[in-house]
Amino acid sequence: MPAMHMAFFWGHRAQVLFPNWPGDRSSAGMYVLCLLIVAALASLVEALSAASHGLSRRSRRGDSNVPELILAAGVHATKMGLSYMAMLAVMSFNAGVFLAVVAGHTAGYMLARSRVFGCTTRADVPTNGNLAPSSEPKP
Repeated sequence: MPAMHMAFFWGHRAQVLFPNWPGDRSSAGMYVLCLLIVAALASLVEALSAASHGLSRRSRRGDSNVPELILAAGVHATKMGLSYMAMLAVMSFNAGVFLAVVAGHTAGYMLARSRVFGCTTRADVPTNGNLAPSSEPKP
């Protein structure tokens, strides 16, 4: 059984999420694949967070129904499960995995809240409990 690290370390010989993945005897290519998967996982968390936010905004307006509530609960449960998987990946204490998770969250946040997916603008963000778009002039 390989030794568990209790401090961040660099190197491609790590175990992330599952036994022997990418593994002690794996190539650097498998490690890079692991980093890409972990980054995609973190990006998906941010995309689901934006979707969850959109569903909750719709339900706050009062026009939600039971299927939408079930969908919102499913999106939230999936987001939380993937969030915990990203946290467990970071707990491998591999610095590359940590940086991949941070980069994935950053990229996912930028993509999910950009105009690429038709997300909200600054005027749509509620302030002081007001859910209506702001009628104040923008600076």
